[in-house]
Amino acid sequence: MHSRVLPILVLLLFVAAWAGSVWSVDKSTRKKSKPAASKTAEDVDSEKSSSGRASTADAKNAGEAETADAEKLETATFGQGCFWCAEAVFQQIKGVKSVVSGYSGGTVPNPTYEMVSSGLTGHAEVVEITFDPKIISYDDLLDVFWKTHDPTKLNEQGPDHGTQYRSIILYHSKEQKEAAEKSKAKLMKSGHVRKVVTEIVEFSKFYPAEDYHQNFFKNNPDYPYCYELIRPKVNKAKKLFKDKVEK
Repeated sequence: MHSRVLPILVLLLFVAAWAGSVWSVDKSTRKKSKPAASKTAEDVDSEKSSSGRASTADAKNAGEAETADAEKLETATFGQGCFWCAEAVFQQIKGVKSVVSGYSGGTVPNPTYEMVSSGLTGHAEVVEITFDPKIISYDDLLDVFWKTHDPTKLNEQGPDHGTQYRSIILYHSKEQKEAAEKSKAKLMKSGHVRKVVTEIVEFSKFYPAEDYHQNFFKNNPDYPYCYELIRPKVNKAKKLFKDKVEK
């Protein structure tokens, strides 16, 4: 009896040990090869939401930065005869971000070049200058203004005649008004001129001129008016304001 039981017990113990070993190996293998849990709809929505918030935040920050930069810029509006000349002169000044030719100082809304040329709108040909005051001051722009046209001539500059070609400063703030009046008084006391007819008036509305007037000197350097009248003014500005002109 005992001789039969012992071999059976040994066999059972061997089978039990083998089964435990297989189970252990199988359990370990299944743990290592377990696939990552698939994302649920809630997970995807959550990621999209987080990504969306990040993108929105980035866009907002970029927009705020651009707005902050724009808020640091200032505007000056001058009329000194034909706006083609003024545009070409101020476009080369350091710190000037843009120069737009247009009409201002009158009462007629949305005027055309032909309307302004009639002299019946009250508008003058002017340039709207956007500049960075950290690089070029309003006082410096006034200096360029005075020295690149003749402020003693009433309603004329060179061959251009009419109220639309008058010398005019349109101020955008109390500070600009005071600066303009001070610089005009200084010029009159300098003894270099007998009179200054330049108007100093509060800015009201600016109307951009037609597209073909914009960047006229740059686009038409060999046009007779540009070659004979604008180029000398541009060269004069380069000579007078060497440290303020873009190289």
